[in-house]
Amino acid sequence: MPTTWQTERQAVADAAREMAALGLVTGTSGNVSMRLGQDGNGIELMAITPTGQPYERLAADDVVVVDFEGEPVEGELIPSSESLVHVAIYQARPEVGAVIHTHSVFSSALAVARLEIPAVIDEVTITIGGPIRVSRYAFPGTEELAVHVCAALEQRKAALISNHGAVSVGRDLEEALQVCTLLERVSEIFVHATAMGRVNQLPSEVTEAEQAIYRMQNPGAGGAS
Repeated sequence: MPTTWQTERQAVADAAREMAALGLVTGTSGNVSMRLGQDGNGIELMAITPTGQPYERLAADDVVVVDFEGEPVEGELIPSSESLVHVAIYQARPEVGAVIHTHSVFSSALAVARLEIPAVIDEVTITIGGPIRVSRYAFPGTEELAVHVCAALEQRKAALISNHGAVSVGRDLEEALQVCTLLERVSEIFVHATAMGRVNQLPSEVTEAEQAIYRMQNPGAGGAS
């Protein structure tokens, strides 16, 4: 039976299946959400993937609509255990419309090594907003983790989650997924360059110009230091 947010729940399910098809997660790891705005009572809502469900079979009815307290509004399954991270990002970043958390190999390797990715290719600044930081460690699913992830993300569109994985954001699901794939590509480039013993960052005047481009294209994000 159709529900109020059926189209949006379908979009989240589609993005989650694509995330898995791209190899950005394995098994049931990772999660995807979409900001839904307010309901008739002014309560903020989001649609988020459920916990413990295989992505290849994920359907719209499996996606859960919850408020920002984590209370279910639509859907029968249990929402992702990382719902607090998604809520914290939406509250801190009004311009963000979608959040995707991945466990891709190279991003996760850097998260385990706790290595920040500097501006080694142009897209790091133009698309993501600057060097990709690593959050402080906190136990998965906790409010502490949500706080640390938001601090690492700041005004950028991606961050590494210490000993865990990565998170990417966008104005919509399509952009968030594009940032995910870019983050994994940049992570792989950085890992290989580090293994070769030579990591050359872009000149500071180039990154300053690219930061201006990022701010122009993302006025709601502000500036990233």
